[in-house]
Amino acid sequence: MLGHTGHTDHFTRDNLPPEEQQPTFLLDGFDYPEHLNAGVELTDAMVARGFGDNIALIGNGRRRTYKELMDWTNRLAHALVEDLGVQPGNRVLIRSANNPAMVACWLAATKAGAVVVNTMPMLRAGELSQIVDKAEITHALCDTRLMEEMIACAKDSRFLKSVVGFDGTLSHDAELDRLALEKPVKFTPVDTGRDDVALLGFTSGTTGDAKATMHFHRDLLIIADSYAREVLDVQPDDIFVGSPPLAFTFGLGGLAIFPLRFGAAATLLETASPPNMIEIIEKYRATICFTAPTAYRFMMRAMEEGADLSSLRAAVSAGETLPKPVYDEWMAKTGKPMLDGIGATEMLHIFVSNRFDDHRPACTGRPVRGFEAKVIDAEGEEVPRGTPGRLAVRGPTGCRYLADDRQSIYVQDGWNITGDTFVMDADGYLHFAARNDDMIVSSGYNIAGPEVEAALLSHPAVLECGVIAAPDEARGNIVEAHVVLADGFAADADMARQLQEHVKNTIAPYKYPRSVKFIAELPKTATGKVQRFRLRCDA
Repeated sequence: MLGHTGHTDHFTRDNLPPEEQQPTFLLDGFDYPEHLNAGVELTDAMVARGFGDNIALIGNGRRRTYKELMDWTNRLAHALVEDLGVQPGNRVLIRSANNPAMVACWLAATKAGAVVVNTMPMLRAGELSQIVDKAEITHALCDTRLMEEMIACAKDSRFLKSVVGFDGTLSHDAELDRLALEKPVKFTPVDTGRDDVALLGFTSGTTGDAKATMHFHRDLLIIADSYAREVLDVQPDDIFVGSPPLAFTFGLGGLAIFPLRFGAAATLLETASPPNMIEIIEKYRATICFTAPTAYRFMMRAMEEGADLSSLRAAVSAGETLPKPVYDEWMAKTGKPMLDGIGATEMLHIFVSNRFDDHRPACTGRPVRGFEAKVIDAEGEEVPRGTPGRLAVRGPTGCRYLADDRQSIYVQDGWNITGDTFVMDADGYLHFAARNDDMIVSSGYNIAGPEVEAALLSHPAVLECGVIAAPDEARGNIVEAHVVLADGFAADADMARQLQEHVKNTIAPYKYPRSVKFIAELPKTATGKVQRFRLRCDA
């Protein structure tokens, strides 16, 4: 039974999945007051707890304290309500790269009781229109540098009534900024409920078919109070850095919610390339990094050339499975484990992870506090330990699709079925095998693509790779590897044979890639996930 609502626009609550289609929520130990506003908890409440002078955000060459962030977001919230007419429960789209202004807009809209939809800066008008139509978005806040596609989207929209620009640079000289400048720094936040929808997260589209996931105010705090508190043990002197966009829940958690929940600081990079992240880590002595294994490989090459990344105490790897060679090399170079974990937009953030004092190579770890996991077969029955099967999880967060028939596919018998194939070992640790659709059946053998990828990555010539099933008349499918070579290696038939022999000598020979294709780069989402469906299309 849902509790108090502060929304006057009931669109999101009206479009929640039926209760019988929702997962079982395990909320013991996650006790929040019925009246809860996550935007307030991450700003005003932190100032009240004595963190006002702590640095909250670093970006565009400037540091902002919690007190400054509170005042800024309160002014913005006034402008949203008084000048733009945002009503509690209205959906507000934010279009921006990672910068402090985007975080401020998200927090301000949350304080004003809006349901925020953060979007990627590279989306085109047609893609934005799909999001606007799905969520019936009424207001958009857009970095003025990205306004062209937003205006094109609004031009023919049935729902979008207001598009207002903000300045994502240091200047803060755009319409929204000027409106906010005249407002008081005190704002009475909307009296939202812990069960009010605060955020719509659109899936990142590795399948090319996005869905909107619905997350409550309480959910935004739960991911900090579970994963960030237990696994990362975030302290006020921590400084976060990372590459995932704030538009995705992995980035919003790692680069906004987690630091702000504990009085720590977030550094925000609009272009979070590995060289830029290295520069930030060295300049600000960042302590916690969120990025994909590919970026960590680049960082290790930079360390060999003198880069000083010794301030990092936590290297969180997600977005793609962490290959054992990358884990082993990081351990050898730093003496610290790389924290592999798995999360999902549907679950909001990471729900299975390694720990600093409990980690194994080629292992995703154990469930985060509050979560349970099991491995099941096609009928939903738990499989014996050591047997591959579908990962099923439940905990304090879970899947709620916005008006989507696929809810009953993701949630079955109260469990979230993540779409991943895992093995649980005798000790209860979970080992990733593949996405369910990345298992390759060749001549009757089940072959996990990521295992072949890890074998290829242990060869010095391989910079990156993606492995898929390619149709074959004799075998049904064969293993096909798409390989990005490191500098100095020739993409020729001899190299293909070398890689095939290397895989045969590293893992069971029947798993070797019978087809090797050399490519310039892998297709990826903005969170670093390899889009294997695009490799299949090319094949």
